[in-house]
This record gives sequence, C-alpha cells and structure tokens, in this order.
Amino acid sequence: MPKIDLYNSKKEVVGNVELPPSVFDVEIKEHLFYDVVRMQLANKRKGTASTKERAEVRGGGKKPWRQKGTGRARAGSTRSPIWVGGGTIFGPKPRDYSFSVPKKVKKIALKSALTKKVREGKLIIVDSFGIPEAKTKVFLEIMKGLNLQSALFVTDDYNRNLDLASRNIHGVKVLLARGLNVFDVLKYDAVVVNRPAIDLIEKALS
Repeated sequence: MPKIDLYNSKKEVVGNVELPPSVFDVEIKEHLFYDVVRMQLANKRKGTASTKERAEVRGGGKKPWRQKGTGRARAGSTRSPIWVGGGTIFGPKPRDYSFSVPKKVKKIALKSALTKKVREGKLIIVDSFGIPEAKTKVFLEIMKGLNLQSALFVTDDYNRNLDLASRNIHGVKVLLARGLNVFDVLKYDAVVVNRPAIDLIEKALS
C-alpha cells in the first residue's frame, strides 16, 4: 500500500496518508489514455459547422447565357461550385462527433493516470484548502508554498473562495472529486487533492 506525506498549504509535512492500492498502485496501461482522451475531446465538439451545397444557395435559377454561340464555356447556373458565390462541394454539415468507451476502460485509464502521478511524485495531498478570502494573491501564496506552476486541484466539495481565487490563474483548474477525469489528470503537471477527496475517489473507482 503506497504511503505519501500529508502537507498543509505551506508544504509542511503534517502526517502521512495510506493510499488504496486498488486505485493508486495499479498496472499503468498508457495505451488506454489515447482512447479515453480522444473520447473526451470528441464529446466536447459541438459539430455545428455547416455549409450550403449548390441546391441550398439562393439564386442561380436562370441559365446565365445560351448554350452555344457566345464563345464561353457552357454554364447552367451561377450557383455552380466553380463560380464565386456558388455552393460548396462536400462541405461540413452538422454532425455528432461523440462516441463512448466502456465504463471499465475509463476507470482503468483513470487509475493508471493517478498511479502515474504517484510514481512521478506529482500527487500532493493536503489536509485542506483553507482559503480565508477569495483573492488571487492568497491563492498564489499557496501555489508558491507548494512550489507549483501548473496544477489540478481536486476537492471533495465546492469551495467558493478556492474557485474564485484560482479562476484567473493560467495553468490551474479546480475540480470536484466526482468530476475527476483522465484528460485533466494528464494535462496538468501536478495533482493536488485534499484529504477527504481521497475517500470519494476510492469509492468511485473501486
């Protein structure tokens, strides 16, 4: 069972935490990262891009000139794709890009991502995110104390001061434990979790 230090906001060791091996000490299956992250990004796509084909472009009902005798190429409509203002050939239409992978695969991928952070020494557990006021300056002091540049903060419950104080800082994201996902764990350099969130993560993934 992996055991790591428990810190306060100044990165002073105040104890240690035994992490459940079923979540934080598993075989890392990196090939699943690609499938799950691709699914997450695809599911975010709106798929609203749309272009008009020649039948949908306004106008072009009359033949521009007669078929023969003008010396110009034959033309049946000013809305042909080869004309300026004409329709688009094989342009995008609204579509659904989303797809799914099995729940079991998503769980294994998330366990692998968390295990990877533990083994790299980039999972930090703090006793609490006690921020007295919603000020960016206060949050930056915590970042400095933990020696962080890019981090995902995972909390067990909504913390208004934490959310407001961190939202304007580049390279930082605050996430509830129930929303933990592979993409965010891999995207940020470090993952900072408060102690109560560990139990929620274990419950969700066990």
